[in-house]
Amino acid sequence: MLKVGITGGIGSGKSYVCSILEHLGFPVFYSDKSAKILIETNDSIKQELIHLFGNEIYKDNKLDKIRLSNLIFTDNLLLEKVNSIIHPNVRECFNNWASFQKSNIVFNEAAILFETDIYKTFDYTVLITAPLDLKIERVMKRDSCKKEDVLTRMNNQWTDEQKSHLASFIISNDEKISLISQVDNILKELIHSSNLRGKRS
Repeated sequence: MLKVGITGGIGSGKSYVCSILEHLGFPVFYSDKSAKILIETNDSIKQELIHLFGNEIYKDNKLDKIRLSNLIFTDNLLLEKVNSIIHPNVRECFNNWASFQKSNIVFNEAAILFETDIYKTFDYTVLITAPLDLKIERVMKRDSCKKEDVLTRMNNQWTDEQKSHLASFIISNDEKISLISQVDNILKELIHSSNLRGKRS
């Protein structure tokens, strides 16, 4: 089984690309969705976050997301600590999920694939890129927010340029080049690689 990480900055359209993959019959695991569930259901994560931030980080057994965001927004050290608490558990969930899939290729969508070095655990990685102005426009429309808010969020992420040299494949979601054809070309290479691996095993 090939395990493929798929990522992209805010507004890049990685969720849309993932929906294409699912439509074509390939399983996709969503790390962000898994993390949101684990934060409120995994006792180990909850206890570590409480130890780090205090009991008030949870209200009525629900994570106070606004409080957490405010605490880690300008503190990269705290952000790294939170990621180190959550992401190993998300990774374990992905591996468990993958073990039940029947496809020879599975995808793992993750917002901070390269920033956490998790990309090294995948056979291949796919980066979704888009022009900055287009990404800003998409997020403003999607979240009904101001340009300044989008730029603030983007400033906390790696740029496409920082990620590009680490990616196995790059998809340009600039609304000029067909996404379907780009996805199809990558799938052909992945299927070929999967078939070669199958012959060797």
